[in-house]
Amino acid sequence: MHRDVERVLYTEEALKERITELGKRMTADYQGKNPVFIGVLKGSFMFMADLMRTIDLPCEVEFMAVSSYGNKSETTGAVRITQDLDMDIENRHAIIVEDILDSGLTLNYLINYLNGSKPASIEICTLLDKPERRRAQVNPKYTGFTIPDAFVVGYGLDFAQRYRNLPYIGILKPEVYQ
Repeated sequence: MHRDVERVLYTEEALKERITELGKRMTADYQGKNPVFIGVLKGSFMFMADLMRTIDLPCEVEFMAVSSYGNKSETTGAVRITQDLDMDIENRHAIIVEDILDSGLTLNYLINYLNGSKPASIEICTLLDKPERRRAQVNPKYTGFTIPDAFVVGYGLDFAQRYRNLPYIGILKPEVYQ
């Protein structure tokens, strides 16, 4: 365990098991639909890669990058798209793949933005859901784990661009981010 991590919430093994379950469910739900999975960078990259390896159907992968945190531990509330889609998603079944659903402000913004492209549907797949902090009405269809209101890092999640490479999800010690 990294010295800045207070405790591990989900081990590599627990992550792999849950992601496999999500992939099987999504494979069943999207049979015959050729969905496009839209990863929200940077945090979703590890989850997205592992999830895609469990999806057993024709699909496409896209990425968007948005910013609402900067190097802070709290969202600014102002969402900015820093990398847009390179493909047309009109009449496509879009699944937004996110590392963590916290306030919901970023995903609410993205859903409204992507709806302008007239997809057949938009759903959310989040590895972590932190409902206690919700400020916008956003409901994921697929959730890996519901977590307490703690600052988590690892497996793609960061604080000031650090800790993404940890193979587990852990709670960051408060003295690190305060």
